[in-house]
Amino acid sequence: MVHLIKTQSSSAKSRMGPASLNPDLPAVAGLGSFEKLNGFFNAIYDGPTEDPPWHSALNLLCETLHAKHVTLILKPPSPVSTGILVNTDAVAHDATEAYQNHFFTLDPFVGLPEGQVVTPEELVGDKVWKQSTLYREYLKPLDVKFLIGADIQTADGIECRFRVSRGGDIPFSADDIALCRLLLPHMRRALQLHSRLDGLETERQLFAGAVNSMQLGTISLAHNGAVIDLNPEARRILAEKDGIQISNNVLCTDNRREGHELQRLIKEALSGSAGKKGPGLVEALALTRPSGRSSLGILVKEIPPSPWTVNRQRAAAVIFIRDPEASVAETSQKIVQQLFGLTRIEAAMALSLANGSTIEETAENLGLKKNTARTYLRFIFNKTGVTRQTMLVRKLLGSVASLG
Repeated sequence: MVHLIKTQSSSAKSRMGPASLNPDLPAVAGLGSFEKLNGFFNAIYDGPTEDPPWHSALNLLCETLHAKHVTLILKPPSPVSTGILVNTDAVAHDATEAYQNHFFTLDPFVGLPEGQVVTPEELVGDKVWKQSTLYREYLKPLDVKFLIGADIQTADGIECRFRVSRGGDIPFSADDIALCRLLLPHMRRALQLHSRLDGLETERQLFAGAVNSMQLGTISLAHNGAVIDLNPEARRILAEKDGIQISNNVLCTDNRREGHELQRLIKEALSGSAGKKGPGLVEALALTRPSGRSSLGILVKEIPPSPWTVNRQRAAAVIFIRDPEASVAETSQKIVQQLFGLTRIEAAMALSLANGSTIEETAENLGLKKNTARTYLRFIFNKTGVTRQTMLVRKLLGSVASLG
Protein backbone atom coordinates (compact mmCIF):
# COMPACT_ATOMS: atom_id res chain seq x y z
CA MET A 1 0.00 0.00 0.00
CA VAL A 2 1.10 3.57 -0.65
CA HIS A 3 0.96 5.80 2.41
CA LEU A 4 1.06 9.59 2.42
CA ILE A 5 4.29 11.15 3.62
CA LYS A 6 3.31 14.24 5.54
CA THR A 7 6.77 15.68 6.19
CA GLN A 8 7.98 18.17 3.61
CA SER A 9 11.10 20.22 3.35
CA SER A 10 10.76 23.95 3.87
CA SER A 11 11.63 24.59 0.22
CA ALA A 12 8.96 22.12 -0.89
CA LYS A 13 6.39 23.82 1.32
CA SER A 14 7.15 27.19 -0.23
CA ARG A 15 6.64 25.75 -3.71
CA MET A 16 3.35 24.09 -2.81
CA GLY A 17 1.46 27.23 -1.90
CA PRO A 18 -1.61 27.49 0.38
CA ALA A 19 -2.45 23.77 0.23
CA SER A 20 0.72 23.02 2.18
CA LEU A 21 -0.69 24.84 5.22
CA ASN A 22 -2.73 21.72 5.96
CA PRO A 23 -0.37 18.76 6.54
CA ASP A 24 -3.17 16.33 5.59
CA LEU A 25 -3.36 17.63 2.01
CA PRO A 26 -1.11 15.78 -0.46
CA ALA A 27 1.52 17.55 -2.48
CA VAL A 28 -0.27 16.69 -5.71
CA ALA A 29 1.27 17.70 -8.98
CA GLY A 30 -0.86 20.36 -10.62
CA LEU A 31 -2.71 21.27 -7.42
CA GLY A 32 -0.77 24.25 -6.17
CA SER A 33 -3.65 26.10 -4.56
CA PHE A 34 -6.85 25.69 -2.64
CA GLU A 35 -8.67 27.06 -5.69
CA LYS A 36 -7.76 24.02 -7.80
CA LEU A 37 -8.66 21.65 -4.99
CA ASN A 38 -11.96 23.44 -4.51
CA GLY A 39 -12.56 22.98 -8.22
CA PHE A 40 -12.52 19.23 -7.64
CA PHE A 41 -14.86 19.49 -4.66
CA ASN A 42 -17.30 21.68 -6.62
CA ALA A 43 -17.31 19.24 -9.54
CA ILE A 44 -17.89 16.28 -7.24
CA TYR A 45 -20.81 17.86 -5.37
CA ASP A 46 -22.30 19.21 -8.61
CA GLY A 47 -22.04 15.70 -10.05
CA PRO A 48 -25.46 14.39 -8.92
CA THR A 49 -27.19 17.16 -10.91
CA GLU A 50 -25.30 16.54 -14.16
CA ASP A 51 -26.29 14.30 -17.05
CA PRO A 52 -24.41 12.02 -17.11
CA PRO A 53 -23.58 12.38 -13.41
CA TRP A 54 -20.04 13.46 -12.45
CA HIS A 55 -19.16 14.14 -16.07
CA SER A 56 -17.20 17.30 -15.15
CA ALA A 57 -15.40 15.75 -12.17
CA LEU A 58 -14.23 12.72 -14.15
CA ASN A 59 -12.92 14.83 -17.02
CA LEU A 60 -11.18 17.23 -14.60
CA LEU A 61 -9.48 14.31 -12.88
CA CYS A 62 -8.55 12.79 -16.23
CA GLU A 63 -6.86 16.03 -17.27
CA THR A 64 -5.08 16.56 -13.95
CA LEU A 65 -3.71 13.00 -13.75
CA HIS A 66 -2.85 12.88 -17.47
CA ALA A 67 -4.97 9.77 -17.56
CA LYS A 68 -6.29 7.94 -20.58
CA HIS A 69 -9.68 7.11 -19.05
CA VAL A 70 -11.50 7.76 -15.78
CA THR A 71 -14.50 5.55 -15.08
CA LEU A 72 -17.15 5.53 -12.38
CA ILE A 73 -19.08 2.26 -12.20
CA LEU A 74 -22.25 3.26 -10.38
CA LYS A 75 -23.73 -0.21 -10.78
CA PRO A 76 -21.37 -3.09 -11.63
CA PRO A 77 -22.35 -5.24 -14.64
CA SER A 78 -23.84 -8.67 -13.95
CA PRO A 79 -25.12 -11.63 -15.98
CA VAL A 80 -28.59 -10.04 -15.98
CA SER A 81 -27.66 -6.33 -16.31
CA THR A 82 -25.10 -4.24 -18.18
CA GLY A 83 -24.75 -2.05 -15.10
CA ILE A 84 -24.30 1.73 -15.09
CA LEU A 85 -20.91 3.10 -16.19
CA VAL A 86 -19.94 6.77 -16.48
CA ASN A 87 -16.77 7.42 -18.49
CA THR A 88 -14.74 10.40 -19.61
CA ASP A 89 -15.15 11.58 -23.17
CA ALA A 90 -12.03 9.67 -24.24
CA VAL A 91 -13.62 6.24 -23.73
CA ALA A 92 -14.99 4.71 -26.93
CA HIS A 93 -18.56 3.43 -26.81
CA ASP A 94 -17.45 0.05 -28.21
CA ALA A 95 -14.90 -0.38 -25.42
CA THR A 96 -17.50 0.36 -22.74
CA GLU A 97 -19.97 -2.04 -24.33
CA ALA A 98 -17.32 -4.78 -24.54
CA TYR A 99 -16.62 -4.50 -20.82
CA GLN A 100 -20.31 -4.42 -19.88
CA ASN A 101 -21.21 -7.45 -22.00
CA HIS A 102 -18.14 -9.68 -21.65
CA PHE A 103 -14.95 -8.58 -19.95
CA PHE A 104 -16.51 -7.74 -16.57
CA THR A 105 -16.67 -11.50 -15.91
CA LEU A 106 -12.89 -11.73 -16.41
CA ASP A 107 -11.93 -8.72 -14.30
CA PRO A 108 -9.61 -9.66 -11.39
CA PHE A 109 -9.42 -6.01 -10.28
CA VAL A 110 -12.55 -6.19 -8.14
CA GLY A 111 -13.31 -6.51 -4.44
CA LEU A 112 -10.82 -3.80 -3.52
CA PRO A 113 -10.27 -2.81 0.11
CA GLU A 114 -13.05 -0.30 0.74
CA GLY A 115 -11.94 3.31 0.63
CA GLN A 116 -8.36 2.56 -0.41
CA VAL A 117 -6.68 3.39 -3.72
CA VAL A 118 -4.68 0.42 -5.02
CA THR A 119 -3.10 -0.93 -8.20
CA PRO A 120 -3.82 -4.35 -9.74
CA GLU A 121 -0.25 -5.35 -9.02
CA GLU A 122 -0.77 -4.67 -5.31
CA LEU A 123 -4.02 -6.62 -5.32
CA VAL A 124 -3.16 -9.78 -7.30
CA GLY A 125 0.55 -9.45 -8.09
CA ASP A 126 2.32 -8.19 -11.20
CA LYS A 127 2.61 -11.58 -12.92
CA VAL A 128 -1.01 -12.58 -12.41
CA TRP A 129 -2.21 -9.17 -13.58
CA LYS A 130 -0.09 -9.06 -16.75
CA GLN A 131 -1.21 -12.58 -17.69
CA SER A 132 -4.90 -11.91 -17.04
CA THR A 133 -7.31 -12.00 -19.98
CA LEU A 134 -8.64 -8.57 -19.08
CA TYR A 135 -5.19 -7.01 -19.37
CA ARG A 136 -4.04 -8.91 -22.49
CA GLU A 137 -7.26 -8.85 -24.54
CA TYR A 138 -9.01 -5.72 -23.33
CA LEU A 139 -6.73 -3.11 -21.73
CA LYS A 140 -3.56 -3.66 -23.77
CA PRO A 141 -5.32 -3.16 -27.14
CA LEU A 142 -6.71 0.08 -25.70
CA ASP A 143 -3.13 1.17 -24.91
CA VAL A 144 -3.78 1.02 -21.17
CA LYS A 145 -0.66 0.11 -19.24
CA PHE A 146 -1.29 1.43 -15.72
CA LEU A 147 -4.41 1.28 -13.61
CA ILE A 148 -5.46 2.46 -10.16
CA GLY A 149 -8.82 2.06 -8.52
CA ALA A 150 -10.96 2.23 -5.41
CA ASP A 151 -14.25 0.72 -4.30
CA ILE A 152 -16.71 2.99 -2.48
CA GLN A 153 -19.49 1.74 -0.24
CA THR A 154 -22.08 3.91 1.45
CA ALA A 155 -24.20 3.35 4.54
CA ASP A 156 -27.34 2.92 2.41
CA GLY A 157 -25.90 0.05 0.40
CA ILE A 158 -24.41 1.74 -2.68
CA GLU A 159 -21.41 -0.11 -4.12
CA CYS A 160 -19.44 1.99 -6.58
CA ARG A 161 -16.16 1.35 -8.40
CA PHE A 162 -13.73 4.10 -9.36
CA ARG A 163 -11.01 3.39 -11.94
CA VAL A 164 -8.28 5.53 -13.57
CA SER A 165 -6.12 4.25 -16.44
CA ARG A 166 -3.01 5.57 -18.12
CA GLY A 167 -0.93 4.66 -21.17
CA GLY A 168 2.71 5.48 -21.91
CA ASP A 169 5.63 4.61 -19.65
CA ILE A 170 4.97 6.79 -16.60
CA PRO A 171 3.11 4.98 -13.78
CA PHE A 172 0.85 6.73 -11.33
CA SER A 173 2.84 8.51 -8.64
CA ALA A 174 2.29 8.59 -4.91
CA ASP A 175 0.88 12.11 -5.37
CA ASP A 176 -1.61 10.88 -7.98
CA ILE A 177 -2.80 8.18 -5.61
CA ALA A 178 -2.90 10.67 -2.74
CA LEU A 179 -5.20 12.96 -4.72
CA CYS A 180 -7.61 10.11 -5.39
CA ARG A 181 -7.55 9.12 -1.72
CA LEU A 182 -8.28 12.71 -0.74
CA LEU A 183 -11.32 12.85 -3.03
CA LEU A 184 -12.84 9.49 -2.03
CA PRO A 185 -14.70 10.66 1.14
CA HIS A 186 -16.25 13.51 -0.85
CA MET A 187 -17.23 11.13 -3.62
CA ARG A 188 -18.91 8.89 -1.05
CA ARG A 189 -20.97 11.82 0.29
CA ALA A 190 -21.89 12.92 -3.22
CA LEU A 191 -23.02 9.36 -4.00
CA GLN A 192 -25.33 9.45 -0.99
CA LEU A 193 -26.79 12.75 -2.24
CA HIS A 194 -27.23 11.20 -5.69
CA SER A 195 -29.06 8.24 -4.18
CA ARG A 196 -31.47 10.49 -2.26
CA LEU A 197 -32.12 12.75 -5.25
CA ASP A 198 -32.68 9.72 -7.46
CA GLY A 199 -35.18 8.31 -4.97
CA LEU A 200 -37.09 11.60 -4.84
CA GLU A 201 -37.16 11.85 -8.64
CA THR A 202 -38.43 8.28 -8.93
CA GLU A 203 -41.26 9.06 -6.50
CA ARG A 204 -42.05 12.30 -8.33
CA GLN A 205 -42.36 10.50 -11.67
CA LEU A 206 -44.50 7.78 -10.11
CA PHE A 207 -47.00 10.22 -8.60
CA ALA A 208 -46.95 12.48 -11.67
CA GLY A 209 -47.85 9.48 -13.80
CA ALA A 210 -50.70 8.55 -11.46
CA VAL A 211 -52.12 12.10 -11.56
CA ASN A 212 -51.96 12.22 -15.34
CA SER A 213 -53.59 8.79 -15.70
CA MET A 214 -56.59 10.18 -13.80
CA GLN A 215 -57.00 12.85 -16.50
CA LEU A 216 -56.08 15.57 -14.02
CA GLY A 217 -54.02 18.44 -15.36
CA THR A 218 -51.49 20.19 -13.14
CA ILE A 219 -49.93 23.60 -13.74
CA SER A 220 -47.08 24.63 -11.45
CA LEU A 221 -46.58 28.33 -10.81
CA ALA A 222 -43.54 30.23 -9.57
CA HIS A 223 -43.81 32.78 -6.75
CA ASN A 224 -44.48 35.53 -9.35
CA GLY A 225 -47.29 33.58 -11.03
CA ALA A 226 -45.27 32.47 -14.05
CA VAL A 227 -45.92 28.97 -15.36
CA ILE A 228 -42.93 26.73 -14.71
CA ASP A 229 -44.29 23.24 -15.42
CA LEU A 230 -47.21 21.43 -17.03
CA ASN A 231 -48.12 17.77 -16.95
CA PRO A 232 -49.26 16.12 -20.23
CA GLU A 233 -52.99 16.51 -19.52
CA ALA A 234 -52.65 20.22 -18.71
CA ARG A 235 -50.55 20.66 -21.84
CA ARG A 236 -53.30 19.02 -23.90
CA ILE A 237 -56.03 21.25 -22.46
CA LEU A 238 -54.06 24.48 -22.89
CA ALA A 239 -53.03 23.56 -26.44
CA GLU A 240 -56.73 23.64 -27.43
CA LYS A 241 -56.92 27.34 -26.43
CA ASP A 242 -60.56 26.85 -25.60
CA GLY A 243 -61.26 28.98 -22.55
CA ILE A 244 -57.71 29.15 -21.22
CA GLN A 245 -54.23 29.40 -22.69
CA ILE A 246 -50.67 30.56 -21.94
CA SER A 247 -49.44 33.93 -23.19
CA ASN A 248 -45.95 35.15 -22.29
CA ASN A 249 -45.71 32.36 -19.73
CA VAL A 250 -48.84 33.59 -17.92
CA LEU A 251 -52.29 32.00 -17.85
CA CYS A 252 -55.02 33.92 -19.71
CA THR A 253 -58.74 33.19 -20.03
CA ASP A 254 -61.22 34.08 -22.77
CA ASN A 255 -63.79 35.30 -20.24
CA ARG A 256 -62.61 38.51 -18.54
CA ARG A 257 -64.65 38.07 -15.37
CA GLU A 258 -63.47 34.49 -14.93
CA GLY A 259 -59.92 35.65 -15.65
CA HIS A 260 -60.06 38.15 -12.78
CA GLU A 261 -61.40 35.44 -10.48
CA LEU A 262 -58.64 33.03 -11.51
CA GLN A 263 -55.97 35.67 -10.85
CA ARG A 264 -57.51 36.33 -7.42
CA LEU A 265 -57.29 32.64 -6.53
CA ILE A 266 -53.70 32.48 -7.80
CA LYS A 267 -52.74 35.61 -5.84
CA GLU A 268 -54.22 34.20 -2.63
CA ALA A 269 -52.41 30.89 -3.13
CA LEU A 270 -49.07 32.58 -3.81
CA SER A 271 -49.43 34.88 -0.80
CA GLY A 272 -50.41 32.03 1.49
CA SER A 273 -53.65 33.76 2.49
CA ALA A 274 -55.81 30.93 1.14
CA GLY A 275 -54.51 28.56 3.80
CA LYS A 276 -55.33 31.05 6.55
CA LYS A 277 -59.05 30.86 5.77
CA GLY A 278 -59.20 27.38 7.25
CA PRO A 279 -57.96 23.93 6.29
CA GLY A 280 -61.40 22.74 5.14
CA LEU A 281 -62.09 25.66 2.81
CA VAL A 282 -61.54 24.97 -0.88
CA GLU A 283 -62.32 27.48 -3.61
CA ALA A 284 -62.88 26.35 -7.18
CA LEU A 285 -63.71 27.99 -10.50
CA ALA A 286 -65.53 26.91 -13.62
CA LEU A 287 -64.13 28.28 -16.89
CA THR A 288 -66.54 28.53 -19.79
CA ARG A 289 -65.32 27.47 -23.22
CA PRO A 290 -66.18 29.43 -26.38
CA SER A 291 -66.62 26.14 -28.23
CA GLY A 292 -69.71 25.41 -26.15
CA ARG A 293 -68.25 22.33 -24.53
CA SER A 294 -68.63 21.74 -20.81
CA SER A 295 -66.79 24.18 -18.56
CA LEU A 296 -63.31 23.35 -17.32
CA GLY A 297 -62.94 22.76 -13.59
CA ILE A 298 -60.18 24.76 -11.86
CA LEU A 299 -58.75 24.43 -8.36
CA VAL A 300 -55.79 26.51 -7.13
CA LYS A 301 -53.73 25.43 -4.14
CA GLU A 302 -50.73 26.81 -2.34
CA ILE A 303 -47.57 24.68 -2.11
CA PRO A 304 -46.34 25.56 1.39
CA PRO A 305 -42.57 25.89 1.71
CA SER A 306 -40.68 23.81 4.21
CA PRO A 307 -39.20 25.63 7.23
CA TRP A 308 -35.80 25.59 5.48
CA THR A 309 -36.83 26.55 1.94
CA VAL A 310 -34.59 29.19 0.33
CA ASN A 311 -35.16 28.37 -3.36
CA ARG A 312 -37.10 31.19 -5.02
CA GLN A 313 -37.39 29.17 -8.25
CA ARG A 314 -39.45 26.39 -6.70
CA ALA A 315 -43.16 25.89 -7.44
CA ALA A 316 -45.20 28.07 -5.04
CA ALA A 317 -48.70 27.09 -6.19
CA VAL A 318 -50.39 24.47 -8.34
CA ILE A 319 -53.50 24.67 -10.48
CA PHE A 320 -55.54 21.49 -10.94
CA ILE A 321 -57.55 21.53 -14.14
CA ARG A 322 -59.99 18.95 -15.41
CA ASP A 323 -61.85 18.60 -18.69
CA PRO A 324 -65.16 16.82 -17.92
CA GLU A 325 -65.51 15.80 -21.56
CA ALA A 326 -62.12 14.11 -21.74
CA SER A 327 -62.41 10.37 -22.14
CA VAL A 328 -61.45 8.27 -19.16
CA ALA A 329 -57.76 7.45 -19.29
CA GLU A 330 -56.91 4.33 -21.21
CA THR A 331 -57.42 1.72 -18.53
CA SER A 332 -56.02 -1.75 -18.83
CA GLN A 333 -58.84 -4.14 -19.65
CA LYS A 334 -56.88 -6.86 -17.90
CA ILE A 335 -56.83 -4.87 -14.64
CA VAL A 336 -60.62 -4.42 -14.76
CA GLN A 337 -61.00 -8.17 -15.31
CA GLN A 338 -58.76 -8.92 -12.32
CA LEU A 339 -60.40 -6.38 -10.00
CA PHE A 340 -64.01 -7.39 -10.59
CA GLY A 341 -63.78 -10.92 -11.92
CA LEU A 342 -65.15 -9.94 -15.33
CA THR A 343 -64.71 -11.70 -18.62
CA ARG A 344 -62.93 -9.97 -21.50
CA ILE A 345 -66.15 -8.81 -23.17
CA GLU A 346 -67.67 -7.73 -19.82
CA ALA A 347 -64.59 -5.64 -19.03
CA ALA A 348 -64.75 -4.03 -22.48
CA MET A 349 -68.38 -3.16 -21.91
CA ALA A 350 -67.73 -1.72 -18.47
CA LEU A 351 -64.94 0.51 -19.80
CA SER A 352 -67.10 1.69 -22.69
CA LEU A 353 -69.89 2.69 -20.31
CA ALA A 354 -67.38 4.46 -18.02
CA ASN A 355 -66.24 6.47 -21.04
CA GLY A 356 -69.79 7.84 -21.39
CA SER A 357 -71.19 5.57 -24.09
CA THR A 358 -74.80 4.38 -23.84
CA ILE A 359 -75.66 0.70 -23.76
CA GLU A 360 -76.79 0.97 -27.40
CA GLU A 361 -73.54 2.67 -28.49
CA THR A 362 -71.52 0.10 -26.57
CA ALA A 363 -73.36 -2.79 -28.22
CA GLU A 364 -72.75 -1.31 -31.66
CA ASN A 365 -69.04 -0.63 -31.00
CA LEU A 366 -68.48 -4.17 -29.71
CA GLY A 367 -70.55 -5.80 -32.44
CA LEU A 368 -73.20 -7.15 -30.06
CA LYS A 369 -76.97 -7.35 -30.30
CA LYS A 370 -78.76 -5.03 -27.87
CA ASN A 371 -80.37 -7.90 -25.97
CA THR A 372 -77.01 -9.67 -25.68
CA ALA A 373 -75.40 -6.46 -24.38
CA ARG A 374 -78.14 -6.09 -21.76
CA THR A 375 -77.56 -9.70 -20.65
CA TYR A 376 -73.85 -8.98 -20.25
CA LEU A 377 -74.73 -5.82 -18.31
CA ARG A 378 -76.74 -7.89 -15.80
CA PHE A 379 -73.71 -10.18 -15.37
CA ILE A 380 -71.54 -7.11 -14.75
CA PHE A 381 -73.99 -5.71 -12.18
CA ASN A 382 -74.03 -9.03 -10.35
CA LYS A 383 -70.22 -9.33 -10.23
CA THR A 384 -69.59 -5.72 -9.19
CA GLY A 385 -72.43 -5.52 -6.69
CA VAL A 386 -74.24 -2.56 -8.27
CA THR A 387 -77.77 -2.16 -9.58
CA ARG A 388 -77.53 0.83 -11.92
CA GLN A 389 -75.26 1.98 -14.72
CA THR A 390 -74.34 5.19 -12.90
CA MET A 391 -73.24 3.15 -9.88
CA LEU A 392 -71.08 0.98 -12.15
CA VAL A 393 -69.36 4.03 -13.63
CA ARG A 394 -68.78 5.46 -10.15
CA LYS A 395 -67.31 2.19 -8.95
CA LEU A 396 -64.93 1.93 -11.90
CA LEU A 397 -63.77 5.53 -11.60
CA GLY A 398 -63.33 5.17 -7.84
CA SER A 399 -61.17 2.05 -8.14
CA VAL A 400 -57.46 1.73 -8.85
CA ALA A 401 -58.28 0.67 -12.42
CA SER A 402 -57.67 4.20 -13.70
CA LEU A 403 -54.06 4.00 -12.48
CA GLY A 404 -53.34 1.08 -14.78
